[in-house]
Order: sequence, then structure tokens, then C-alpha cells
Amino acid sequence: MVGLLILLSFVNGLKVAGQAASSPPTAADLLQVAASLQMYVDELPDMPKINGYSSHNGRPGPANLTIGMFEKTWKFHKDLPATTVFAFGMSSTAATVPGPTILTLQNVPTYITWENHLPSTHILPWDPTILNAIPKTGGVATVVHLHGGIDEPQSDGSPFAWFTADFNQTGPAWTTPTYTYLNDLQPPGNIFYHDHALGITRVNLIAGLFGGYLITDQATESRLNLPSGSFDRLIMIFDRSFNKDGSLYLNYTGVNPPVHPQWQPEYYGDAIIVNGKAWPFMNVQPRKYRFRIASVANARYFRLSLSNGLNFTQIASDYSYLAQPIVVSSILLSPAEGADVIIDFSNSSGEVLLQNDAPYPYPSGNATDSLNSKVMKFVIQSQNASVVDRSIVPKSLVQYPKPATTGIAQTRYLGLYEYSTNGLVTHLYINGKRLTDPATETPVPGSTEIWKIINLTQDDHPLHLHLAMFQAIEQRGLVNVDQFTACMNTTYDPIKCNISTYAQGPLFPIPPTEMTWKNIVKMAPGNITTVVVKFGYVHKNASYPFNSTAEPGYVYHCHILDHEDNEMIRPLKLVS
Repeated sequence: MVGLLILLSFVNGLKVAGQAASSPPTAADLLQVAASLQMYVDELPDMPKINGYSSHNGRPGPANLTIGMFEKTWKFHKDLPATTVFAFGMSSTAATVPGPTILTLQNVPTYITWENHLPSTHILPWDPTILNAIPKTGGVATVVHLHGGIDEPQSDGSPFAWFTADFNQTGPAWTTPTYTYLNDLQPPGNIFYHDHALGITRVNLIAGLFGGYLITDQATESRLNLPSGSFDRLIMIFDRSFNKDGSLYLNYTGVNPPVHPQWQPEYYGDAIIVNGKAWPFMNVQPRKYRFRIASVANARYFRLSLSNGLNFTQIASDYSYLAQPIVVSSILLSPAEGADVIIDFSNSSGEVLLQNDAPYPYPSGNATDSLNSKVMKFVIQSQNASVVDRSIVPKSLVQYPKPATTGIAQTRYLGLYEYSTNGLVTHLYINGKRLTDPATETPVPGSTEIWKIINLTQDDHPLHLHLAMFQAIEQRGLVNVDQFTACMNTTYDPIKCNISTYAQGPLFPIPPTEMTWKNIVKMAPGNITTVVVKFGYVHKNASYPFNSTAEPGYVYHCHILDHEDNEMIRPLKLVS
């Protein structure tokens, strides 16, 4: 009976979104649809904002929000038919892709009841042969994770805490419909929320389930005097492919069908989408702007630059401010990584393109083409700025403690593996283990650990740790990689394989823009990357104000969503 349920679920998952199994679109068909969309004709949307705090007699206080997930249609381009999506919002009418930006204040709690109003079947195909949330009586499983949030386990969005419409069915780790986000002692920064359901995260995000979440420390913002108001914009970048009828395309034939009928190792869309529009434009005044850039692509890396030689002044990473601004000509973002930058248009005129030249898969895959090499366009207005620009780029930003290498509680080694049959990928593991295998990473709250991550695959992997803050301190190439990999595939033990003999390659400098506390660190192929992981608050040296050892615990994983869904994810269980 279970086998019949899985088969029926899979068959139903194929016949969606205009993708009849009898006439699948070719790569040329998909490329033609994207190429037919004229660039820079839709204006960049400013996503709706929701205050995650209340006001009482002029003082900020906690807020209680109810945000739903809805099926609706969305216009990604003026010339593309409306697209059926899943979207976050306070109502179906107000729901958007990306979802509304939740504005919160440091030390002021936000309570959100996440509601599932999605239909009984998914709008996209999915693969039940990987570890998956499969509701017994139908429905689309979802659960929300605040990416970069430092929150209690019950509010972290465990993959096993999924639920369907009206909470009719729930996963084994589900406990509460309302999540508590304390926002306290957490670095002010730009994070985001997204679906995190077991085995279908990649599918639910392609459908549209993500949105921005900003934590602000008003005293810090006042002191820094950065561009603000309408000159401070959140930009969420991703990629999608579309069928001729405007529906979202997701493959329904896997790279290795005898093993996984639908799963493929990476999803790459032909159209680049920014804030829900394909290749939009933005009118800007000749002055400084702040752009909080976040990549919410499933697998695509973006290496961003500006066409006229303008530089970015980066002021923060995906999680926290840098110690001082850093001027860069390009920014490399992995999936789920962000960069907070200033662009000064005051000495420029005409048009400036935001461009991308990151190979896919990164770093040694296909070169970008005439479509995915373009992101959006800035059109600089010829008249003087309507508001005098009194913002500045301060010489100093926020000073956080540097990562300590003394007083380390434990050093751990993690190996990243990709498996295949007949040269076709089947799954990816960390340390040769599945998500459901017992936790081996069991830190103590308040402790600091060193993790050494050994990437034995050909891809760069963005590692994301729930709850913890971490920072790379060394990246070193491996020598005799094939010999070392053969040993590791047998023992899964770098000590037994004499890792010190192989960790003799060149040292690669950590980019200055990544020398701060982060929630994503890129793991280069053929390298061992050393990170310092803090299981507590960094800048206040304080312990968690909640029981971080409670069930269902946390996870860590690769944030290429196709990898995460197919087992490049492990439990992270804090212990007393």
C-alpha cells in the first residue's frame, strides 16, 4: 500500500504546470521562451513590508503576525503569461514572490503563525524516492525556516516539522503553529525565511516560498548614517525557466531515472529574476544607494559586477557587518548567501548593467550566456537628486570579536561526498551518513569548535549551519586527491587516512569580505576549509536564552537545495 501511494504521488507529480509527460519541452524550447522576453522593461519591485514589532506609547514592543502560503498567479514579465506560484503573504491577494519583507528590531520579539493554504497537490513535479515529506492523505507539506535566525529548536523549521493545509497532517517533529523569533543579541543583518520541508525544499522554493527578514539595531544604523529610506533596497536574485504557457518548468525526468525518476543534481533556470521580475530596471538618482543583495537561487552562483567599471563598497556579509567597508569590483554569492553594499551613482550617467559571470556548476561548469550573464539595469536620472544625499560610507563599521583558536572544545572533520552509478549522480552525503543516521555533531551550548571540511567533489558547496555562527580562517588545497578520496570512501575517517599528508597544497586567502561571522561559508572543491564555529552569541559572549538542547534539534547542510534534498544534510544536536 505504501508503494502504491508513492507511485501514485509520483505520477500525479508529473502531470502539473503544463508539463505533460508525453511532450516534455526541450532545452531549446525553454531557452527560446526566456530569449523571447525583452530585458529591462519591468521596473524592479520594492517588495511589501510588514513590521515585525508593535508600538506602545512610542516604544517598540513584540508583534504577533499571521502569514500564509497561497497558490496564486504572478507576472514575472509583462510579456509572459501569468505563472501559477506558491507565495507568502498576509492574504492571497497580498501574497508576492518573493514574499513580504519582515522588518524587525534587535531585542524585540516577533511571533509568527505560519499558515498553509496550499492545494491538495503540488504545482511542480517531485521525487518520492528520496527521503521526503509525503502526507498520507494528500496536500503540500511545508515548514518555514528563518535562515540565519538564532532561535529555539521548536521555531527553527526542522525538515521533520512539516504541516499541510489547516495543520490537517503534521510531521513527526511538528509542535506548534506559532514560531518565536526573539531577535535578541543577534547581529543586526539581512536574513531571509524560506520553506524547509523534508525532501522538497528545492521544489517549494522554485514555486516561490521565500522572503526577506531584516533585523535592525536602530542605534547602530543612526551612528553609521548609511543610505536609508527609499535609497535602501533589498534585492533577491534567483533563476527560473518557463514553459510557453508561462508555467514554471521543473524537470520531471531525473539524471539517473532507474535510481531517482525525477531528481537532478542542480537546477538552473534560463531567466534571471530579481524581486519577482525577469531582468528588471531601476531608476536611480545620482547619489549613494544601499543594496541588501541576497541570492535565493537553488544552485546557481552569481559573480556580480557593474558594466561601467563602478565598484561596490561592501559593508556587511550575509549575516553581520564588516569591521570596515571594502571596495570590490565583483561579488561572488553562493545560493543563500548575501552581501550588503553601497553603490555611488553620483559621478555616473546613463545606464549601468548588473552582470553575472559565474560558471555553472561553480566553479568549473558552463560559461554564462547572453541571458544568464545579465541580471538587471540601473538607469541613472539626469536631474539632480531630489533629496540631498547626507548619507556617508563610514571608515569603521561594527567590531565583532575575531574567531578564537584557543579554548576550543573540539575539532571535527567533515567529508563532502558525491556518489554515482554508471557515471550518473545518485546522492550526496556528509561523512558518508544520511540525515536519519544518529547525530555525530553534538556540541555543548556556549562552546567554540573548529570544523575542518574536506570537499571531495567537483562542486563548490555552500555550507549552512542552523543556529550557529561561523567564520572561515583557512582554506588549503589537497594533494594526491584521488588517492586520498579512495581511502576516505573506504574508511570515512580523515585521521586514519592521514589527512596531514594530503593537506599540503597551496593556501588560499580568505576574501576580506568574508572575514566576519556568517551563516554560509563556501567550500571549494579539492580543498580543506577550516572554520571556527560558535554555539552562542559572538558579540555579547552570551549563552542562548532558550533550551537549545530541546527536540527536534537542528541541522546543517549544503545550501544547493538539490543536494540538501538528496541527503547532503545532517542532524546537529546540542547536548548539555
